[in-house]
Amino acid sequence: MACVVQVSLAALLLLPMAPAMHSDCIFKKEQAMCLEKIQRANELMGFNDSSPGCPGMWDNITCWKPAHVGEMVLVSCPELFRIFNPDRDMGVVSRNCTEDGWSEPFPHYFDACGFDEYESETGDQDYYYLSVKALYTVGYSTSLVTLTTAMVILCRFRKLHCTRNFIHMNLFVSFMLRAISVFIKDWILYAEQDSNHCFISTVECKAIMVFFHYCVVSNYFWLFIEGLYLFTLLVETFFPERRYFYWYTIIGWGTPTVCVMVWATLRLYFDDTGCWDMNDSTALWWVIKGPVVGSIMVNFVLFIGIIVILVQKLQSPDMGGNESSIYLRLARSTLLLIPLFGIHYTVFAFSPENVSKRERLVFELGLGSFQGFVVAVLYCFLNGEVQAEIKRKWRSWKVNRYFAVDFKHRHPSLASSGVNGGTQLSILSKSSSQIRMSGLPADNLAT
Repeated sequence: MACVVQVSLAALLLLPMAPAMHSDCIFKKEQAMCLEKIQRANELMGFNDSSPGCPGMWDNITCWKPAHVGEMVLVSCPELFRIFNPDRDMGVVSRNCTEDGWSEPFPHYFDACGFDEYESETGDQDYYYLSVKALYTVGYSTSLVTLTTAMVILCRFRKLHCTRNFIHMNLFVSFMLRAISVFIKDWILYAEQDSNHCFISTVECKAIMVFFHYCVVSNYFWLFIEGLYLFTLLVETFFPERRYFYWYTIIGWGTPTVCVMVWATLRLYFDDTGCWDMNDSTALWWVIKGPVVGSIMVNFVLFIGIIVILVQKLQSPDMGGNESSIYLRLARSTLLLIPLFGIHYTVFAFSPENVSKRERLVFELGLGSFQGFVVAVLYCFLNGEVQAEIKRKWRSWKVNRYFAVDFKHRHPSLASSGVNGGTQLSILSKSSSQIRMSGLPADNLAT
């Protein structure tokens, strides 16, 4: 159970460990290789079911080749235990082939390979990985709901249609696609709590992984676009926003398409194994990882540049205010920019892949899943322009409703004739304007 959830979490990381393969799949892979070795050894040694000696076997931990009676076979500890216990000196396990079959392993796996330590960690890992999965499921669900609501608001009110909000809307869409791709991947690949996914190699499965990587890379490129747009807005005096928006769209959606398609093509020809959810080839993975890390680093540089510009603007005499208020505004601006730029991803961008695995899972998956929610709240629901437009529409609706109800009570005959509130208001406005126009000559004559 823990192994299935572990590979799901590892595949969700922004920068997964390149050689990562969860323990269950390592055992399955070694078992398949063991059976092939045993078959070849039987053919070379002329072993069959009636031959004296000990047949080759897989004991669910390591592989034992066929042996003659009286022969002792030595095997090294499985590679899996070296991964979980890199600082431990791994020993050698032996078995004797007797007339009654294989003897018990000596020394035991517990002593030679640290198998007891691995087993003791399994229960904790099970709870830990399930907790992380529950956390990012809640996070992506919350983000998806808030982002969908924010998209409806920005699309519904025409006064909010501008280049800045168009970029926000593309970022919202990328967050939504990322959340949807996570749910699809978990549902298709890891719905069954077993190791069957280790050998899934269908076109549909690989297409899901391609779509998932495209959504993730697009999300980070639109975070980069947000930083680039804001920096350009602060630096350039005359800024043709509409023309730049065309290139922003190409960078935000086009560049990830090229990166993911190149990766998929190389994976198809050079590493077409499994469902493409694990990355045994570090070089191929850098086709995706490189552009993402580059966008994170450039965004961090833009973030620092924007903070410097804000400091200069806040310290200018025109801004006014004391020193404490200046630093307060700067701190507020900085905190608002961190989720928009995805600055928190720089924490593990260049950290060694085998260091702080659990911290990376919590930070990038647990907390990162709520990033869409935070961005939607800060740049839509708490935006003053959006709030003003919603209040204006709300007041307009209340006024229209008040006059519609008032007209219904004053003129029940018109109301019963099927004339709606909007039509009634238009009749009132037209009639009142006609009365004012017809009254003008009379007033003139009186004067």
